[in-house]
Amino acid sequence: MAEVVLKKVEGDKMLQDFIQFPMQLYKNCPNYVPPLINDEKQIWDPKENPALSYSKAELYLAYKNGKTVGRIALMINHKEAKELDIHKVRFGWLDFIDDEEVSKALIDKAKEYALENQLSTIEGPMGFTNLDKAGMLIKGFDKLATMIGIYNFEYYPKHLEKLGLIKEKEWVEFEIVFPDQLPEKVIKFNDLIKQKYQLKVLEFKNKSEILPLVEPMFKLLDETYKNLSTYTPITPEQIKTYKEKYFSFIDKDYIICIEDAQHNLISFAITMPSYSRALQKAKGKLFPFGWWHFLQAGKKNDRANFYLIGIHPEYQRRGITAIIFKEIFDIFKKKGVKFLETNPELEENKNIQLLWQDYHPVNHKRRRTYSLKF
Repeated sequence: MAEVVLKKVEGDKMLQDFIQFPMQLYKNCPNYVPPLINDEKQIWDPKENPALSYSKAELYLAYKNGKTVGRIALMINHKEAKELDIHKVRFGWLDFIDDEEVSKALIDKAKEYALENQLSTIEGPMGFTNLDKAGMLIKGFDKLATMIGIYNFEYYPKHLEKLGLIKEKEWVEFEIVFPDQLPEKVIKFNDLIKQKYQLKVLEFKNKSEILPLVEPMFKLLDETYKNLSTYTPITPEQIKTYKEKYFSFIDKDYIICIEDAQHNLISFAITMPSYSRALQKAKGKLFPFGWWHFLQAGKKNDRANFYLIGIHPEYQRRGITAIIFKEIFDIFKKKGVKFLETNPELEENKNIQLLWQDYHPVNHKRRRTYSLKF
């Protein structure tokens, strides 16, 4: 039987192989959505990814019979260790063929890396920070992946469980079918909440008007999620990176910002047209024709994804969601959007899940991280 050989990724050619391995693995899978290759390259470039200033990482490719059969990234976030006293190796970018020798070799490498760094816990799949993709799919294999979720075959979690890894954290995702008409009571309640707390929904004439609000949005994210386990505050460098990287994609019409009478941002929500089909057609590249598919997806699309939401803790149980949903409904009606898919939410994050409760959400996907202590 052929041996599984692991090699550390070094140089551009190996990094390209690392990035493109899943694209080969999933080439016949209709639900896999490839990332943009350049975006993936930037993750491993210290000039582009601020997380590398306080983290270290090693990437590995697995080979069998001379063929690439798996990959894994191993990371240690020193900021997490220092600020939260959480000491572990994070593993991510985990992909492998349906061969238990391959998955075992990859996980053994993660354990070896942990021991080399005097650590005794591994957890994944996850990235460097809370804003990176996390969680192995355990439900929803027959659903189209989104731009912000990991997709994997059904055999992945079975392999990890057989290797002794256990559930660490779990996320839920929902799909909502938007009604043709909002109930009258929702509209009245929306007006009532606005008047009661003297709130105003901001209107943007162009995208440049949104830029001054980017930093307050991320600060609001910190306020919204600071009580969740393992949440680390977003650094100014991360804010700058996300602003440069993602705000060019965002359509101003899909951004909702709510401020109080003192002009403080108390809530925001960002949805976007689903770019899943566009990414599939682009095959990892914006040029020469990938940009066209993105443009078309932005113009005509009956599906949208919920990306980020922030609600100041003081307003979390005061009906602010009624305002957000009324605004989203108006946008979607105008744009022809009928389906909304939420981003992954930690299963214990009941405050965020309450947002959807009146809109008949269907829990269509679940994902989890797995851990092993040794």
